[in-house]
Amino acid sequence: MRILYICQYFPPEAGATQIRAFEMARNFVRQGHKVTMISEIPNHPSGIIPPNYRRKLYERVELEGIEVIRVWVKASPVKNFLNRMIFYLSFMLNAILAGIFLARNKYDLIYASSPPLFVGFAAIVLSNFKSTPLVFEVRDLWPESAVQLGEISSKRAVSLATRLEEACYTRAKRIIVVNQGIKERLIERGIPPKKLALITNGANIDHFQDQPAQRLYLRKELHLENKFIISYTGNLGLAYNFDIVFKVAKILRDDSTYHFLIIGDGPKKADIATLLSDNAAHNLTLLPEQSYDAIPGYYSASDVIIIPMKRNKYSEVTVPVKIFDALACQRPVLLCNVEGEASHIISEAEAGLVIPPEDVEHLVTAVCRLQDSPDLCEQMGINGRTYTVENFSRKVLADKLLSVLETITQG
Repeated sequence: MRILYICQYFPPEAGATQIRAFEMARNFVRQGHKVTMISEIPNHPSGIIPPNYRRKLYERVELEGIEVIRVWVKASPVKNFLNRMIFYLSFMLNAILAGIFLARNKYDLIYASSPPLFVGFAAIVLSNFKSTPLVFEVRDLWPESAVQLGEISSKRAVSLATRLEEACYTRAKRIIVVNQGIKERLIERGIPPKKLALITNGANIDHFQDQPAQRLYLRKELHLENKFIISYTGNLGLAYNFDIVFKVAKILRDDSTYHFLIIGDGPKKADIATLLSDNAAHNLTLLPEQSYDAIPGYYSASDVIIIPMKRNKYSEVTVPVKIFDALACQRPVLLCNVEGEASHIISEAEAGLVIPPEDVEHLVTAVCRLQDSPDLCEQMGINGRTYTVENFSRKVLADKLLSVLETITQG
């Protein structure tokens, strides 16, 4: 089987989207299939194209057997609405051109991962041009989630985006969804259940595991050897409430036991840096984005992983990938999100604590409880690792996705 895979974000960029696409495509190759990946010239999330990629309209490379075609995008570190639209549209246009002029093989199917939703438009064009069936992956309900997070307020923009969304659903032979909440929402909107396939996110359980040596090294490197470390690692995006982390850090600042780490990059980084400067919090550290290879070490160096989701409907239908990575590293998760599938996972696994979002008092109590209960933290870590291995191994999920794709081509 030959697959044309379109995903705007891809390694060497770091992030959940990039790793899911890479590991799925790599598994297809290992099973004997051919994959051509169309993605962007690296720039995400900073919006700055590295010097070695500048002045390139495109680049064709091979990554672990995957043919990767990276195309130029109009990136910008200023993340306002206009710049984002130009960014997405530039990829859409160049992905279409790359699919026509650079990816000239005969493909058995086109696999498009969204958001950004404009990836779907490129896939529709190429599906028609190449007379090739389309499989559409929905990692997030867009534009619905963008409205919830305040990224879009224009009724006209929402209407146009919704029409594009519906066109993608109509054209697709199958729709892949990453959690039960998205699946239920699409069924409510009239999508036939038989058209939907649930392939959840998960963790590479060989990569994400406890690293005791790195725990000792990083804690010494950060001068936090005797601290109880509460960490957030990943995209500093609009879905998360970092203000509450500062508030809790401020309440606990007189107790030298606690230290908070925020590790990553994204649209909220400047705001976090300003908060840090204004509050001069000695028990909170902001660290730059880390590579995929380094992240398990930072999880291991931490005692608890905090995921401070905002209070909105978006949080009820999303499951942050970092949950699975943290659980695979045997770290208890402190999740600020009472409703939704993510909360169910933590509760069912008995791998952490779930508290109301934006509730400072409850969060302080939860942090102190975990610090006072090392045996409980250890057991939660073991529970989380076991649960992830049994239910959310990325390799098993990739095999499941491949089986869905094969039914389309064989049919």
